[in-house]
Amino acid sequence: MIEMELNKIVINEKRHDQLIVLKEKNGERILPIVIGLNEASAIKLKISGFNPPRPLTHDLLHAAIENLEANIDKIIIDKLEENTFHAKLVIKTKSGESKVIDARPSDSIALAVRAHAPIFVEEEVVKQSEIFNKEK
Repeated sequence: MIEMELNKIVINEKRHDQLIVLKEKNGERILPIVIGLNEASAIKLKISGFNPPRPLTHDLLHAAIENLEANIDKIIIDKLEENTFHAKLVIKTKSGESKVIDARPSDSIALAVRAHAPIFVEEEVVKQSEIFNKEK
């Protein structure tokens, strides 16, 4: 697996789809992912330091996980299938047990920025994405 970090968010409110770019930590490879406007906005708000007066959806889920005495250990983007990325949330319980939950990469990244959790991408997904981006 490759550890990556959020490198860029491109929001164009005239379009439905937005773009986030992950960059290999200590490396050069990038992984662009198309996401929805709501998810892009949720990520952007958090990294810009905005604290809403009431919890937004990702804030609520993060608080629920913490109140259940667990934490988001990491997220893994593990599959690229028919131009759709798939991800997993890895949640660690108080007892040290790991729970793996299927999730969209956009929601996973929105949670990762809230939990300060690392983002990992399977090597094969990066390779598939590189091939896909070269064909465009």
